This record gives sequence, C-alpha cells and structure tokens, in this order.
Amino acid sequence: MQVKNTVYQAKERNKAIYMKSYILDLNSIEKVKGFVSVISNIEGYFDLASGRYVVDAKSIMGIFSMDLSDNVELRILETNEKISEIEKAIAPYMVK
Repeated sequence: MQVKNTVYQAKERNKAIYMKSYILDLNSIEKVKGFVSVISNIEGYFDLASGRYVVDAKSIMGIFSMDLSDNVELRILETNEKISEIEKAIAPYMVK
C-alpha cells in the first residue's frame, strides 16, 4: 500500500489534520460504482488525481472523465481517527 502523509494543524478544531494519499485501481465500471458508493457515505472532502487532472472523488461523472487505465491517487484531508475508518472502507480499491 502506497501512502503519503502530511500533517496540518487545524486551529478551529485544535486537532491535527492529516493529508494522506492512496494509490487506487479503478479500472472497471464495477470498481468505480462501488468506490463512489462507499466514499459518498463518508463525510469529508476527497479528491482523485491523475497527473495534473483532479476531480471530486464523490463524482461518478468526474471519475469516468479520467484515464482509468492507469492507477489514480486518492487525496484525503482528515483527522487521524477518521483516516483509519476511511482506510478500511477503501481497502478493496487500494493498490497493494
């Protein structure tokens, strides 16, 4: 599993906010539908990036506009407690 970590300090919540990115394999229609279904049920902001192209990870139309023949990068900005919940939910789509 490929993960990048960056730590930010959120003044309004006095909690450390972590930006993590995960490499995902969304190379089929079924995988995209399943991923959007999972990520849409989680509160927060998620982006998918492929090169310089970035879309909202909750947008099925945005995801289908990307080149899905290559892996994509999921970027998450959240507290550490939520990150572990998100990791469990997206585990089937992560590149190992």
